[in-house]
Amino acid sequence: MTACADRFAELSRMQEARRQIQRELDRINRQITRRMTAFIPQLKPRHSFFRRGKAPEPSAFLERYRAQLAALTAERQPEIDALSRKLARQDQAIAALRDRLGCPECEPTEARRESRSTAREQTP
Repeated sequence: MTACADRFAELSRMQEARRQIQRELDRINRQITRRMTAFIPQLKPRHSFFRRGKAPEPSAFLERYRAQLAALTAERQPEIDALSRKLARQDQAIAALRDRLGCPECEPTEARRESRSTAREQTP
């Protein structure tokens, strides 16, 4: 019983480390979104009236927005890539540990709920 408890504690630590990495990725995405939101007023055309009878190009705003978003993302891309690779490795390690453990307490919460509900359905 203690071996299973130790394995479950190890699995819990691994899952918490994964959640921290996911939170870091989410934080980076929020920072990029916040910077883009602050930058939107600068992307709008300076003049609200037509110059020399020409209407402003409707796709120009989107082009400027996409270019700025690409620049901001490119700044953080090495960090995003490193965290994404680490997250993928952690997912593989967690899946491998779950496969090795095989005890019901070490299964993900959804799997435990499903197994309980199927057990209830099978009981007359």
